[in-house]
Amino acid sequence: MIVIEISIFEVLGPIMIGPSSSHTAGAAKIARIARTVANEDVKRVVFGLHGSFAKTYKGHGTDKALVAGVLGMKEDDENIRNSFTIAELNGVDYQFREIDLTNAHDNSVLIEIIDSNNKYHKVIGASIGGGRILITNIDDFEVEIAAENPVIITRNKDKKGVISEITSLLAQNNINIAVMRVSRKEKGTEASTIIETDDEISHAIIDQLSQIEYVDDVKVMNFMDNKAL
Repeated sequence: MIVIEISIFEVLGPIMIGPSSSHTAGAAKIARIARTVANEDVKRVVFGLHGSFAKTYKGHGTDKALVAGVLGMKEDDENIRNSFTIAELNGVDYQFREIDLTNAHDNSVLIEIIDSNNKYHKVIGASIGGGRILITNIDDFEVEIAAENPVIITRNKDKKGVISEITSLLAQNNINIAVMRVSRKEKGTEASTIIETDDEISHAIIDQLSQIEYVDDVKVMNFMDNKAL
């Protein structure tokens, strides 16, 4: 159970390290979300760079920003420039490679993480300008997360009634659902529910969601407008 809290000022505000909001601030934010998906347990990470990211990542500091992000650094952290050294000191192995993500935004990255239990995690995201991002894939489930509203991500069995229990619980807690997307790999197997809300999600609600039968994992990202951390 991991919660990540991100203010809109971290993305659009004037304070950031690096020459480009798209290539540094956006890249660091995508990588921090990938760190959250991996339960903040990053042992090895491979960054697959697509398009402009692949062509200019060294000159624009995208490489250092990505490593900083998986280490948990925010966009205004002066240690971004030292992220390679910090990663090595913390035993985090990293690698960069150029890839072609078909039909992806020009500033896209595939982040593949191996945690300390050798579990694999995957995130695809794009930096779409001005520090704004769009996450399009989490662990092979198609998503659309713009990091502007609080987001709940559940991993659950594809069973009847699970989605109803999730939405009912949120209603009981006065949480308004803005957008919901459910995807599954095969009928009756594993599913993922992505819910964007108008309200922040508390630890108490996360605990309640985790107790729903057939819900295997809950992650929350509280993207907060107008609230600096």
